[in-house]
Amino acid sequence: MKKYNLSKYCFAIGLMLVMTFGACSSDFTELDPKGNASYENFWKSEQDAIEASNSLYQMMNNDEMFGRGFFWYINASDDMVTGRLNATADNIKNFNMNGDENYVSDIYLNSYKIIRRANDIIAHVPAMNINEELKTRILGEAYFMRAFHYFWLAHTYGDDGQNGGVPIVTEQNMEQAAGSFERPKSVIENYRFIVEDFTKSAELLTLFTEFSGANYGRAHKDAALAYIAKTYLYWSQYDSSKYQEVIKYCDEVTNSGSGRALIYTAKPDQDFRLLHSHLNNWTSEYIWSVNSGIEGGSILPGCMLENKGWGTYNGWGYFTPTESLYQEFEEGDARKKVTLLSFGDEITYFGKSKRYSSENSLSGFQFNKYMYEYQFENALGTFINTNGNKPTTVYNVPLMRYAEVLLMKSEAQIMSGQNGDESLNLVRQRAGLKPKSAATMIDLKHERRVELAGEFANRHFDLVRWGDAEVTYNKPLYGRIYKDRSNPDSSFEIGEVWKTRNFDKSYMQVWPIPNKAVLSSGIRQNHGW
Repeated sequence: MKKYNLSKYCFAIGLMLVMTFGACSSDFTELDPKGNASYENFWKSEQDAIEASNSLYQMMNNDEMFGRGFFWYINASDDMVTGRLNATADNIKNFNMNGDENYVSDIYLNSYKIIRRANDIIAHVPAMNINEELKTRILGEAYFMRAFHYFWLAHTYGDDGQNGGVPIVTEQNMEQAAGSFERPKSVIENYRFIVEDFTKSAELLTLFTEFSGANYGRAHKDAALAYIAKTYLYWSQYDSSKYQEVIKYCDEVTNSGSGRALIYTAKPDQDFRLLHSHLNNWTSEYIWSVNSGIEGGSILPGCMLENKGWGTYNGWGYFTPTESLYQEFEEGDARKKVTLLSFGDEITYFGKSKRYSSENSLSGFQFNKYMYEYQFENALGTFINTNGNKPTTVYNVPLMRYAEVLLMKSEAQIMSGQNGDESLNLVRQRAGLKPKSAATMIDLKHERRVELAGEFANRHFDLVRWGDAEVTYNKPLYGRIYKDRSNPDSSFEIGEVWKTRNFDKSYMQVWPIPNKAVLSSGIRQNHGW
């Protein structure tokens, strides 16, 4: 199986489509005029349709999207601090933004680029004289990727209050004049549209288990069902009746026929370690990931690696865990050592044993989840990108795991007054922990935090939707201040590594829309920013 083929092809095709159709112009959705000869000659052959569908995945491995872009927002949580001094990153974490921050300025526009490509597919492919099975797959991918990008846009920038949702651009209205798109009154309208699109994609797409290796990385039925569940979970923030839909669609993932299950062999230390490695990229737990490899993919593993990689590789030293995350793990939880590195922990790095220490980490910790591929002596060019300025590995960075599906179901059950123990305890069992009885939301919040730490599951938005952000963020964050940061056995003191932030829940529940998107589209900026 040529694992990275799709992502590499996506980049080339995405570049071609940008040249053919134009990038986002003065209004964030408009393309080159339809009189463009290249545009007129497209949508003729099966190859045209395939190239269009491949272009939908271009932003998945974009550095400022699912490399580290959305992660700058997740970095606001209490799980981590920016591991090295960086004014832009610090301003984002401190909610001290003006809308011009370059680290996140392209997120909004990039998502709408993919939405536009999906709209073009939905508008043109149905009438094409091509193989019907291929046509069905490509339409399913278009509905999925449109919904996926709206999902991230909606909860990042929209609410049910004074801001409303984000503009809904479809195949029907995508040719409207620049500046004519309006924001829905509520993000609920986005969630409703997202569910409709994911539902269409689930009806059109096959199960991942029916894919050949060449199609690994494409959208599939389980991914659509899982994101319907997560959309309803976010919708439940405003309408508690939607918890029942969360339960329904989590069960549909479980019972889809693809054999979704946790990686579990009753060996807690080994199971969670091997789960977070390329060995399980395409197994039963990984529902949706960033298809990555030594030629490209998500740079998140390198972002979390020690700055300059102890002189061996170009790690970037961002997103370092906090003392509170370290203390959140229960005694005997096998996930702790796999998730975190603390001073003195033994690791193998490029074939050599070493004990962890850091002269760079502000908190004294590092995420360990993404370190498996760095252990091999021949890692460069085999498991890790030789280009340290594009520090990808062959591990597919997770966006949706089956463990999260189980925890979403448990949360929905608890919030509905039902018993959520069964799903919660499957996750705890894999970690080597005793089961909970009559689990509460306190138990659920704990489990979600330690299971999904350092992932795109989005701890920051969890705190926002639970109503916990104000209390949590209006406290300082702590780390370990070592007397000798080069010595794994150094003594340390617990010290403040991030000051109290003035989180104002009246407007900081959403992020500012990048100013260039506001200017190009004519939409309202979020209140207060």
